[in-house]
Amino acid sequence: MTKQTALFDYLLRQADDTLILGQRLSEWCGHGPVLEEDIALTNIALDVIGQATELYEYAAQVENNGRSADDLAFLRLEREYKNVLLVEQTNGDFGKTMVRQFLFDNFQLLHYTQLLNSADAQVAAIAEKSLKEVKYHLKHSAEWIIRLGDGTEESHNRVQESVNELMRFADELFFKNEVNEVLLSEGVIGNIEDFKQQYYQNVNKILLEATLTIPELKYHQKGGRIGNHSEQMGFLLAEMQYMQRTYPGMEW
Repeated sequence: MTKQTALFDYLLRQADDTLILGQRLSEWCGHGPVLEEDIALTNIALDVIGQATELYEYAAQVENNGRSADDLAFLRLEREYKNVLLVEQTNGDFGKTMVRQFLFDNFQLLHYTQLLNSADAQVAAIAEKSLKEVKYHLKHSAEWIIRLGDGTEESHNRVQESVNELMRFADELFFKNEVNEVLLSEGVIGNIEDFKQQYYQNVNKILLEATLTIPELKYHQKGGRIGNHSEQMGFLLAEMQYMQRTYPGMEW
């Protein structure tokens, strides 16, 4: 595998994660539990879609095959998306959305911090800009986990159910294959295994503060990184891609 091929694949992974999460968060627009949270979730959606845009633009440049960032974002088939299963899971209630966000934010914080040292100047620049946003995202989601987990009996039970459901998707964030090996050898990325233990320590610390029980997982659910998605993904793409597929070549 060449460095160009590996970098393109890697950029798609990161872009797909943030695009699909942004699509999920945008579903909350106008439906937030209170006005402040409606605005907050919409702003976070805009942040992660902005991160996706920069990643897709760089991916299109690396591929150098005539495809634009929009082509990569909206005109691929389901099996061609490389996002982790976590981000495509349905919103559920507000607590479930916060658990999903919390698990992803913790990874992004450590991941982007590591990428600040990338030998690829563009990757490092995207990481530096994104890190400022992710710090806020994590502060927001962690505070809600504590507030809901250590709140009423109902809020505690609901968030606990979401933790039990979503924690099994977290391990896929640390997926590695030949892409990682090639880019690690070139100094483009670091070894994500280096902060895996820190990730779970950070997650568990907040869960314990929220009086939530850390589930004992019998299995980890994976597949998104290699294009094997959950049934929710098809419905999400049908909505997200509608305009681009209905009116090919449209421009805003």
